[in-house]
Amino acid sequence: MFYQVYPRSFADSDGDGIGDLGGVREKMGYLELLGVDALWICPVMRSPQADGGYDVSDPRDIDPLFGGLAALDELIAEAHDREIKVTMDLVPNHTSVEHPWFTAALEAAPGSPERQRYIFRDGKGADGAEPPNNWPSIFGGPAWTRVTEPDGEPGQWYLHIFAPEQPDLNWDNPEVAADFEKTLRFWLDRGVDGFRIDVAHGMAKPEGLPDMAKVETKMLVHDDDDPRFNNPGVHAIHRRIRTVLDDYPHAVSIGEVWVDDNVRFGEYVRPDELHLAFNFRLAETPFTADGVRAAITHSLEAVSGVGAPPTWTLSNHDIEREVTRYGGGRTGMERARAMMMVELALPGAVFLYNGAELGLPNVDDLPEDALRDPVWERSGHTERGRDGCRVPLPWEGTQAPFGFTDGASSWLPIPAEWADRTVEAQLETLHSTLSLYRLAIDLRGTRPEFAGARIEWYGSPDGCLAFRRPGGLVCVLNASDGPIQLPPGEVLLASAPVSDDRLPANAAAWLV
Repeated sequence: MFYQVYPRSFADSDGDGIGDLGGVREKMGYLELLGVDALWICPVMRSPQADGGYDVSDPRDIDPLFGGLAALDELIAEAHDREIKVTMDLVPNHTSVEHPWFTAALEAAPGSPERQRYIFRDGKGADGAEPPNNWPSIFGGPAWTRVTEPDGEPGQWYLHIFAPEQPDLNWDNPEVAADFEKTLRFWLDRGVDGFRIDVAHGMAKPEGLPDMAKVETKMLVHDDDDPRFNNPGVHAIHRRIRTVLDDYPHAVSIGEVWVDDNVRFGEYVRPDELHLAFNFRLAETPFTADGVRAAITHSLEAVSGVGAPPTWTLSNHDIEREVTRYGGGRTGMERARAMMMVELALPGAVFLYNGAELGLPNVDDLPEDALRDPVWERSGHTERGRDGCRVPLPWEGTQAPFGFTDGASSWLPIPAEWADRTVEAQLETLHSTLSLYRLAIDLRGTRPEFAGARIEWYGSPDGCLAFRRPGGLVCVLNASDGPIQLPPGEVLLASAPVSDDRLPANAAAWLV
């Protein structure tokens, strides 16, 4: 099981209110206690932090904000001592505007080798004053920004599918691929166990950069016909990446792949491409038995044809937290606990976002002056962005910042009402969400009933679902409005109290 660390929000070791790698290392005992097998650490490379570290100015260094290279080396050593692997986030689609390559591109002439590392184009219309095509940025506004040439005149435009501070690289340029290979080997030689590859369905751009038929765009809204993504040329890039990782047999590559079509999704995890690819269907599905069953079936089918393991996640740093997504309050909490058990009962790799094990909700009433997500500014203050799922973790005590930092405050404020959701409080409570996660993770890793790479659907009442693993585990989800009778078997674990073999609404159970 992978545990996703959003470093700014996990734990702060130096009192500046921002989480760092030293904080992750200090909490390694907690991660071992939780039972995680591997960490996925969101970007910590040098960055101006225009987009939470996904705007990288030096891909082969650690930002001082997170403690520098020494802090990563110490974290890797500590994790490996505890038999926990460490994977890093890498960003191949774009760099920061502060990357030396982009600085050189701005100083160079159109058509120069420096500009050919990125995607510069002349504009349309009179004096090139209009963008080269109609592509929008994921964060709002056009995906093109016009530069001022060295002579002071308005000049070419550069492509940035994300923020203007994130110019897209030109992967048709061999120099770009060679430099990325150098980055891969730099981290693998330092002991990193693999990578989560950001926007792994990006990088390759269509010939001629044609206009989009549908120009509306929004975070996490995706379309397989979007010419900005999922172009066939991306697979040659992944095959080249795989040849590097094959030199490090312990290493794993995990792609962020927003592709709906099963066949096209499966292409990313063919034997010579990515080892794993994120499938977000479970995270996008409402709490209904039919919806969850369809998401599971679809996800399994997407990888079965190429023999790759499925992946499962309910949330991450870009997605509204599951407690809120399932209705909030007590109902949202009950449903989130139930869905965790469904997720952990499935074959394949599971990714847990930090704080999910505490039952944290989204914080959707952050003060406007606290918001940091570029979506907030790019949307003209009409969309609050993703900060609500990035609020720091509460560790101990009864008042904010709950041990997250020794400083006076955290980079995003932690709600006072999280006092009963701290790690400290939940470790002392037998039936807490954290205790449920710990027990479920332990059972998943030690019980033989979880064996087998497939599932068989089991008969269930309306509004419910049940499936069996080849090892003998039966998982039941009750998404109906009332209690249901469980099938025969011993209850191994349930997300809510079971009485007289009846499973309450908004609950799940494992039977053997």
